[in-house]
Amino acid sequence: MDTYLETERLVLRRFTADDAELLIELDSDPAVMRYLSGGVPTEPEIVRERYLPNILAGYEKWGGDLGLFAAQEKDGGAFIGWFILRPEAEGPLDEVELGYRLRQAAWGKGYATEGSRALLDKAFTELGVRMVWAETMFLNLGSQNVMKKLGMTLARTLPTPPDMAMVEGAEHGGVRYEITKEQR
Repeated sequence: MDTYLETERLVLRRFTADDAELLIELDSDPAVMRYLSGGVPTEPEIVRERYLPNILAGYEKWGGDLGLFAAQEKDGGAFIGWFILRPEAEGPLDEVELGYRLRQAAWGKGYATEGSRALLDKAFTELGVRMVWAETMFLNLGSQNVMKKLGMTLARTLPTPPDMAMVEGAEHGGVRYEITKEQR
């Protein structure tokens, strides 16, 4: 296993070409996809032909330090979802997005905060990151609470992208939280 980062209860590792089924299963849960697609699952072909190749290409692009990372429980090795730490496609490398998508079985256990906090620490101490940002839908209070626990502050509200108009609460838009190295 190509371990990227360990926390008290989690191991984050790079995805491999063999992980398509994990991503397909995660994206097939309507509750997981509630604030992303209105609960519509991602087509398996899209995961296999577009998403997973893009994840693997990201490791090449950013030297394996940034990207999307599979999260597993240390105790038993169960796949619980993924965490992301990466710049925008054409954005500066010292401004990165933080995010996660977790299976329902992992909700409410503090994993989102634990994994995100470890990624923040790595970004600011090892990767030369200046600012970390995260975005979510306005109604996704669970994710907003994680952002607040991390010390992130509300930077601005966001309009709903046209392709997300079907998402519950889309009329309220989204929010962007940020934290800088100095604020950490």
